[in-house]
Amino acid sequence: MLRLKYGIICLLLALFCSAELVAQPVAGVPKVVVNVIIDQLRDDYLQYFQNSFGERGFKRLKNEGTVYHNVDFGFHSLSRSASVATIVTGTYPYYHGVTGDKKYDCRTLKEVSIVADDEYIGNFTGDRLSPAGLLSSTVGDELKVASGGFSDVFAIAPDADAAILAAGHFADAAFWIDDYNGNWASTTYYRNIPWYVDRYNAARNRKEYPAWTPMFDVYNGFPYLENTEHFKYSFRDGDGNRFRRLKQSPIINSEVTDLAAVFFDNADFGKRSFPDLLNVIYYAGNYHFRENTSDFNLEIQDIYCRLDREIERLIDIIEKKAGIGNTLVIVSSTGYYDSKEFYPDGRKANGKFYPDRCTALLNVYLMALYGEGNWVNGYYNQQIFLNHDLIGEMKVDPDEILRKAADFMAQFSGVQEVTTAGQWFVNDTGRAATFRRGMHKKICGDIFIELQPGWIVDKGNFVTRKDAGLKRNESVMTPLFFFGIGLKHADIYRKISATQIAPSVSYLLRINSPNSCRDFVLEEFILR
Repeated sequence: MLRLKYGIICLLLALFCSAELVAQPVAGVPKVVVNVIIDQLRDDYLQYFQNSFGERGFKRLKNEGTVYHNVDFGFHSLSRSASVATIVTGTYPYYHGVTGDKKYDCRTLKEVSIVADDEYIGNFTGDRLSPAGLLSSTVGDELKVASGGFSDVFAIAPDADAAILAAGHFADAAFWIDDYNGNWASTTYYRNIPWYVDRYNAARNRKEYPAWTPMFDVYNGFPYLENTEHFKYSFRDGDGNRFRRLKQSPIINSEVTDLAAVFFDNADFGKRSFPDLLNVIYYAGNYHFRENTSDFNLEIQDIYCRLDREIERLIDIIEKKAGIGNTLVIVSSTGYYDSKEFYPDGRKANGKFYPDRCTALLNVYLMALYGEGNWVNGYYNQQIFLNHDLIGEMKVDPDEILRKAADFMAQFSGVQEVTTAGQWFVNDTGRAATFRRGMHKKICGDIFIELQPGWIVDKGNFVTRKDAGLKRNESVMTPLFFFGIGLKHADIYRKISATQIAPSVSYLLRINSPNSCRDFVLEEFILR
């Protein structure tokens, strides 16, 4: 009887001790991960503007972190959504399904958000959105699985697509600024909306924002600009584009940091045995509401200098609330995709490509071949969508009509090359591979049109930002920083893949990589 009691006591002690061991943080594993993604951050601009930076923002990341100066996304037509999805999933649009900020809905013949989903209503927004279109798991999803759901995963971004895609499927919540009311909004897809975000929304005064004027009297990042140039932009109540304009100004980055501070003040980041993940998205692109926006202007310098202060503020918050030694900070970029044609007075573009005219002529041509009907559904993002329902109804050979349509489009002025979906999905070598990686068979068009240099897309009275000029996806170097948890300083100039970010973060967290990830961990972290 005594032995039985002794055995029971030993068993209880063993279970208690094992439970205590499980509850302890694992040495070397971060307690908090702050995944900072900066829309269109350029490595060359960080070099040009560094004399205007403080010592505790980008300079601290560079001086103390592991810095990669040349990140390659490996697919064509970069966009905010596709890049964010690639960073958090470790794979290409070909697998994760996010090919752009929007997609073309062949049912309604309209462009819709890549995260559009009528199944869910919004919180503080009229938009109906979810991550259902993201076909791969994210680092946050895998962290949720590994922790049995105990890790907190949140995302904060100026725009809905970036917030939702960074958050992933299993996150607690994602937040963005609504374009119409300026509230921090979310979707009912996420069910764990923290009370402190609601309180913060109620306390904010969205009717008064400071005017945006230059932070410094003189900027010398671009020597061919006049230092006497000045600007002032106001964001007054009653302006229908007020919050859209705000999202292309440095004020939005301050808003993002403010909400990040609310999370660190109220959430238990770093205080539990399971790591937590906060995704933070900033903006470093052009201010497109300025007339004749170019890649080199006073506003972009000011955005970078003010962003440097936000990075400093975020690092200070992390250091105070969680400790840099306990936190892994990743700072990456979506790549630069927003380059815009700018011509001096008296000069014009080499030519304009008119999608509406071309698709109308293509439809006339196909009617002459195959009979009356709307053979072309529409054009979006350099892609032409054919009417597959009509093709099936008229019993037309799909390969034949696709080939003839592509041959016809190749004759238009300004067209450099025409490729078809059939070519993308059967050829994974050479240049075709970049097309394939950037497409997904469920939502891509049938024909892709590449224009000659200097040609621009003209969609009538409205030219979208994405179609407004050249897309220099490969000529601008994109940076990546790993900072905290005792990582060593290093400057690395070899080209790495954006798909290596997610497996490297997963490796440092000791969790599985996202389920579509096929790339390897960055060697610097394996050898640490």
